[in-house]
Amino acid sequence: MATQKFEVLHDTPMLVGESPTWHEVESALYWVDINGHTVNRVHPASGKFTSWKMGSEPSALAVDGDNNLVVATRTGLVCLNTTSGAEHLIAEAPYDTGKVRFNDGRVDPAGRFWIGTMYEPRDQPAAEMYVLERGKLRRAWAGGMTNSNGLAWSLDGRTMFHADTTSHRIDCYDFDPATGAHSNGRTLTTFPADKTAPGYGGRPDGATIDEEGAYWVAMFEGGRVLRIAPNGEILREIALPVRCPTSVAFGGTDLRTLYITSASHGRSPEELAKYPLSGKVLCTRVGVAGREEPEYRG
Repeated sequence: MATQKFEVLHDTPMLVGESPTWHEVESALYWVDINGHTVNRVHPASGKFTSWKMGSEPSALAVDGDNNLVVATRTGLVCLNTTSGAEHLIAEAPYDTGKVRFNDGRVDPAGRFWIGTMYEPRDQPAAEMYVLERGKLRRAWAGGMTNSNGLAWSLDGRTMFHADTTSHRIDCYDFDPATGAHSNGRTLTTFPADKTAPGYGGRPDGATIDEEGAYWVAMFEGGRVLRIAPNGEILREIALPVRCPTSVAFGGTDLRTLYITSASHGRSPEELAKYPLSGKVLCTRVGVAGREEPEYRG
């Protein structure tokens, strides 16, 4: 396991930090605190921090062509103007908000914003996948997952990656960038699910792709980030100073800084004592660059 030097980007711990998103135009990192109901921004060069309070839990972000943010929240998708702070509703939540909320999201190569849900009772695989395309929200599929996560696309846009955190599984699909159609779903890799077993390594959460086409995924409760080849081979493992990383993103001027969000909410006092950086946003330099994320095309 590689030894890595980490820095804390923002010192205040999040309850459940998620969806780190590098904004190329602003040279800033955005992320959400789901349980804290905030969207957050730091300019690494200056350290300036800004936060916006949302009306319900935000879980995923996308940058649009006007440099606004599209924010997936429990109650719907909203556009947030980070200059004025103004919000407007794009689409109401298409599910029972008492049992379901939006979770992980990512923009595909054609500019569609894909957002999966979390089925909170977690007693059946009843989560769904939605797509926001030019202001219209549609359902892409239903079931087969409980906690949708890990969305990413291959360099050529022909493969879609997706994780179901609850089942400890990463899948991939053939993908048509022109139409957004997905097919031929198959399992890329699975991870042991027995949390009491020695060496339990966590379950897959948020993810991204690097410039060589490898899939980087945060392993929640595993205290590590994995770099995985398109064939499922684990290429690298990075041990973290937090047990519950939630997602990863590449940023910085050369896209070689890896940003990692994490959670502190619901963790035991013993765990928080052992991992005092829990909930904080970390960053570290890596030897491979990421790639610029596509904008949502509204």
